[in-house]
Amino acid sequence: MPRYGCKCPACERAQANPVFVRRPCSALIEDGDTRVILDAGLMNLHDRFPMGSYAAIVLTHFHPDHVQGLFHLRWGVSCTVPVHCPPDSEGCADLFKHPGILEFKPEAKFEPFQIGTLKFTPLPLIHSKVTFGYLIENSQGVRFAYLTDTVGLPPKTLELLQQRAPHGLALDATDPPPSTNAQAGNHNNWDQALELIGQIKPARAWLTHLGHRSDTWQMLNNPVLPDGVHVACDNAIIELR
Repeated sequence: MPRYGCKCPACERAQANPVFVRRPCSALIEDGDTRVILDAGLMNLHDRFPMGSYAAIVLTHFHPDHVQGLFHLRWGVSCTVPVHCPPDSEGCADLFKHPGILEFKPEAKFEPFQIGTLKFTPLPLIHSKVTFGYLIENSQGVRFAYLTDTVGLPPKTLELLQQRAPHGLALDATDPPPSTNAQAGNHNNWDQALELIGQIKPARAWLTHLGHRSDTWQMLNNPVLPDGVHVACDNAIIELR
């Protein structure tokens, strides 16, 4: 956001003030000297993160808005970049055929893997492509769950998150609350996201992967969020202890 050519209130606001711009949904996870990039939708990854400044990239899925930054990054030299990902044999375009410096590492659902000081547990989500969320935990037991893109959660994923009670949760809330003629999509709406947060009960939560329709709805309705729940924004820094 802003969407090309769109004149909705949220897109016009983002055009006037870059604070409200939303770029592809992603995150940088840091724990001591361990730095991991979650999703690769930003087109300037090769400029923004110098060689050796992070340990690995972890992908939720292979839709273009979550991997398009890899198409530039792969033509680097003198290094390899580990890319942990779901076991999607289709990938995206020709990334598997011409990976360049990218070393793809398919992971299995619910089977943890380690990157530096961080343990990642892949959690199956409900989307139009094979998609993982991740429960991320450091050696001190601080837990952060990153769940995008999804509509609802599979029962085993929900059960694990309820058992592990993350200290922080970022959850897909792409769409505004449904209208009477709304159709089910591949992403949570506002109400679905809040219901899941109520079931998981994290210490804090952030609504993410928001679209211009959701931001317009918020501008017009000024909804009140439950305690500890926030709307995510680009460049936000979250500290969990």
